[in-house]
Amino acid sequence: MTETPLADTDLARLIPAFYARVRSDDILGPIFDKAIDDWPTHLEKLQSFWSSIMLASGRYKGQPMAAHVRHAVNMTPENFARWLMIWRLTTEELLPPGAATQMREKADRIAESLQLGVQFYRERKATS
Repeated sequence: MTETPLADTDLARLIPAFYARVRSDDILGPIFDKAIDDWPTHLEKLQSFWSSIMLASGRYKGQPMAAHVRHAVNMTPENFARWLMIWRLTTEELLPPGAATQMREKADRIAESLQLGVQFYRERKATS
């Protein structure tokens, strides 16, 4: 597959649009709104994250696993699936097909990694 180049301008359009949909979702919206108190700063952080992941920019300096484990109660397979569905729809709408596929595949791998990390946290907590 030929890769479709992405640019920070694509991410600057995609990330706010995606999270606007997440926030308006009946299930995910309340979860995210409770977890995030400064949306403009969080969106900048997310754009840096995806820029680092997809463009190797090195802009993101956070720890996504630690941030997600704090919200382990809401990190269910069903919620991940819903997040990924909205991600797929948004990337397909806003990006060229090749770029949308790249973003979807990367998000799938990240979601799997986060789910495994949260499960490990739950199991470790249960045995403590």
